[in-house]
Amino acid sequence: MAWMADTLSMNNLPADDAECARCGKIAPLCVCADIMPFETRVSLVILQHPQEQDKALGTARLAALHFNKATVKVGLSWASLSKVLGRAADPQRWAILYLGSARAEALAPDRDLVVLDKKGQAEERQASVLRELEGIIVLDGTWAQAKALWWRNAWMLKCRRVLLNPSHPSRYGNLRKEARRDGLSTIESAAMLMSRIERRPEIEQTLLESFSRMLEQYRALRKTTPGFDRDAGAKRNKRFGQAKSMRRRRLRS
Repeated sequence: MAWMADTLSMNNLPADDAECARCGKIAPLCVCADIMPFETRVSLVILQHPQEQDKALGTARLAALHFNKATVKVGLSWASLSKVLGRAADPQRWAILYLGSARAEALAPDRDLVVLDKKGQAEERQASVLRELEGIIVLDGTWAQAKALWWRNAWMLKCRRVLLNPSHPSRYGNLRKEARRDGLSTIESAAMLMSRIERRPEIEQTLLESFSRMLEQYRALRKTTPGFDRDAGAKRNKRFGQAKSMRRRRLRS
């Protein structure tokens, strides 16, 4: 797996709460000790917006730990799918989860995973397209951040596009508000996608159990250490803004 780790530490926490080397979370939030990665046919790539490196509630690294062929990349743009993967790749054999204005429930209400054609309609060959896929790409970020990644990477239009039609809203509940009911966390999205494509229900069950444990531990920590998530998020966003300013100054010079 490829990680580009954020080095920010959590504020207002005991000094001995070190970050886990696998999931990047502090000890009270780590649930990855017993995770054994699934051996899968399809690869999973998570493209994470730089501002979404959330140590407390983020799930990108946790999701990737569940698969033997998973990668997390942090950035805003890549020249091509091949640049992301570090090898030659056929975009038509990769699918990207991006909602945009499309809604799976309107296009194919009887399906919980919908492949779109070039016109934005439900692909006629749903099953065969899924069988031919080599990998899945998930955008990790808020609604606006995912949209920014989509528009900054024109090569994504060459990939297949998939939508999810979940039967339940995200387990985040009131911890993180989603713009739409079908907006799920990264780990929930990966769980649905990989379990359907691999035809293995245990994949979804396992990932959702990990997510639920993390949320339970998060709620418990928030009660004992008020403000830790807010302070860490503010510091992370400040550093991202400083990094953007530095890049702009270098471009002008």
